[in-house]
Amino acid sequence: MVHNRGPVIESDRVKLRVECYAGRKADERPLRFHLGQREYRVQELIDQWYGPEDTFFKVRADDGNLYVLRHARDEDIWSLESTRQLGE
Repeated sequence: MVHNRGPVIESDRVKLRVECYAGRKADERPLRFHLGQREYRVQELIDQWYGPEDTFFKVRADDGNLYVLRHARDEDIWSLESTRQLGE
């Protein structure tokens, strides 16, 4: 099941929206995300870790680059923490 979660957030004037797989729990893992007008499909979930209030996902998107997405669980807010361009 795809679950459209989280408000559209403007961070440094770039809008981020994340669509997640929702299995046994909500926002289990991101399936795709939108930065501005561009959609990125998650090709691989590389790593996932938990902070006291946040869940972090390191993913490879369909453009071949790496992204770290942070989900603030209590506020249900997503943010882009870092990117790494690969193979240019």
